[in-house]
Amino acid sequence: MKKNKPFSLFIRINGAVLSVIFIFILIAGMTTILSLKMSSDSVGEVLETSDLNKLYLYFFGSENKYYIQNRKDIKDIPLTKVGFQIATNIKISDIRTFFERELPGFAEFNTKIELAGQGTDLTTLPIESAPPMDVLLKEREIAQNELNENDSNENNNTPPPSQTTNGKQVVFIYHTHSWESYLPLLKGVTNPDEAVSSNNRVNVVGVGDYLVKDLAARGIGSDNSTINATQELHKRGLDYYSAYQFSRGVVQEAMAGNHDLKFMIDIHRDSLGRQKTTTTINGKSYARLVFIVGQNNSNYEKNTILAKNLHKALEKKYPGLSRGVVSKDKSEGNGVYNQDLSPRAILLEVGGVDNNMTELHNAIDAFADVFSEYYWQMKNAKAF
Repeated sequence: MKKNKPFSLFIRINGAVLSVIFIFILIAGMTTILSLKMSSDSVGEVLETSDLNKLYLYFFGSENKYYIQNRKDIKDIPLTKVGFQIATNIKISDIRTFFERELPGFAEFNTKIELAGQGTDLTTLPIESAPPMDVLLKEREIAQNELNENDSNENNNTPPPSQTTNGKQVVFIYHTHSWESYLPLLKGVTNPDEAVSSNNRVNVVGVGDYLVKDLAARGIGSDNSTINATQELHKRGLDYYSAYQFSRGVVQEAMAGNHDLKFMIDIHRDSLGRQKTTTTINGKSYARLVFIVGQNNSNYEKNTILAKNLHKALEKKYPGLSRGVVSKDKSEGNGVYNQDLSPRAILLEVGGVDNNMTELHNAIDAFADVFSEYYWQMKNAKAF
């Protein structure tokens, strides 16, 4: 018996050490998993999709049994399922969530083509570029010849509109990524990732300025935000990924200061090349358009209907100009795009990195034509 005591003691010590090691590994593993998966977005998504009234009644009833004695509307809440989803961001009912974080690019398939235009499929979905702040802050020389040539081709001899908004600005145009520009408008720049500029003549802010003129020619008053998002983000110590947080404040301020605003249009530029973002209609070259709708907001259905109506109108009058209506959730893009602020909000991608000024203006002319017809039709029908 005495010979076995040291061996038994050795076994016990080893067992205790292994148990401690196992506990530390378990704690480290759980901490890693929760820190990676238990984001505010994942918690928020669970809460958004849960019936909070039932959740409240369930917990209230668990403390007060008399309250739930004769109520049939209070059912058990699958807390283990909710807890699992919060901790891992995996939905048992959605097999895609098992793969989207492990397979690069798989999350893109959470993007939904609501209404496809000509040649639109999963390989031609709009792509958002994410340049670092030092690239955004770098000044670039503009291609002045391209601008001069286009200025000489503009026709300002338009007849006065038959109806107007009487000086009221009813459309707010803004630019979450105001730096997005086009290679033909930048001198010596050939890298698509560097198609950025703070000069409003050659970035999407300039596209917004042109849309203001087009809408005014059709009697619709609008306001275009010329805020330099790059400088504002840099000033606040924020990066590219905080752009929608910043532009949200811009939209809220505009809405608070003007109660006549009915439509919100966020203009962007796609990162895809010329082949997928350009079309020819009746001998004229156009930068193609695409509508983006966020899935994760209460106005999703209404904004989708608006985008679809505009797409269909474009298809009828300018076949092939619209690439379609695409919706995105939080796993592939912002998922909200400030569209929870209005039931008449759209994100409009105008062309891609390779489109020139003439093609951009042709596209905006067509969009303004269709949008104004839609606006007056809805206005005269007292739809808003």
